[in-house]
Amino acid sequence: KFLQLIKVRTIAGSGLSLEYQVKRGASERAVTQSILSVIGKCVDQFGPGCVGVQNILQARCPLVRFAHQPSGFQCDLTANNRVAMKSSELLFLYGQLDPRVRHLVFSVRCWARAHSITSSIPGAWITNFSLTVMVVFFLQQRNPPILPTLDQLKELAGIHSCTFTAMLLCSFLSIVLYCHTNAKDSNYTFEKLLQEFFEFYGNFPFNKASINIRKGKEQTKPETTALYIQNPFETTLNISKNVNATQLERFVALCRESAWLLQQKEILNQSSDSPWGFTALLLPSVTSGAGVKSRRKRKLEPASSRIKNLLDSLKIKGGETVAKKGSKEFK
Repeated sequence: KFLQLIKVRTIAGSGLSLEYQVKRGASERAVTQSILSVIGKCVDQFGPGCVGVQNILQARCPLVRFAHQPSGFQCDLTANNRVAMKSSELLFLYGQLDPRVRHLVFSVRCWARAHSITSSIPGAWITNFSLTVMVVFFLQQRNPPILPTLDQLKELAGIHSCTFTAMLLCSFLSIVLYCHTNAKDSNYTFEKLLQEFFEFYGNFPFNKASINIRKGKEQTKPETTALYIQNPFETTLNISKNVNATQLERFVALCRESAWLLQQKEILNQSSDSPWGFTALLLPSVTSGAGVKSRRKRKLEPASSRIKNLLDSLKIKGGETVAKKGSKEFK
């Protein structure tokens, strides 16, 4: 049957009703898959500059993936993914509150890309979304905190029952005031934050603790996965469940190596014949296992072309959105 379900809505106070008919689907997921399948075909056939269209409909969050050639962006298109929208709004807000947030996120992602901690290929690697949440959690741990927790955002809003978007709009001025007050008492430079980020996660107890930006504190891991980062909106989900022990060990070892490098005076001093400062962190790692070896005996190769390629790759990845699907309202 073509028309099986009739929905009727009454417009309040008008005495009029709105009636529309839709097809009945086996489930919400099946309907989403059908919609995305049609959209994928339309993008493939009629989307200007859209190439490499893939319908990834069996994933936990069904999506259509394609590349936009004119901009160089890689795009993931989903439907009915309210948690992804909430996550994007939250990360945007955090980026607006303090300029150091975006600088640190960009630098960490660039560093991770240089050392193959992240990858454009699905697998056991840490995702850019997970890295961004890790940066937010680290900034919540500073004294005084540079960013508020998600629970504090709700308190600052003074609203107990509303959508997440409404909460952000109502609380923006309070949140800005909160962060401005803490920022005045904070003497953290970007360089210091970058070094302390590597020190923080180079010594983080991943074997027993999870990362929770909703509470802004470490919590006991509810699962035996290598890395546990709680989804801020679906608190029973781990956004880094795909990461295995090997990749986590590489991340920790590279954090320790980078923290050590930033402690060396010769790395921080400008030099005409070798990379210095942050660029020195983008050179190939000499990490072996969980240990860190000195770089002094290794000849430093020119890094200008390598850094340019990394920045270009980050631009391409800039359009990609990574978030988990869900439909629970903000509580």
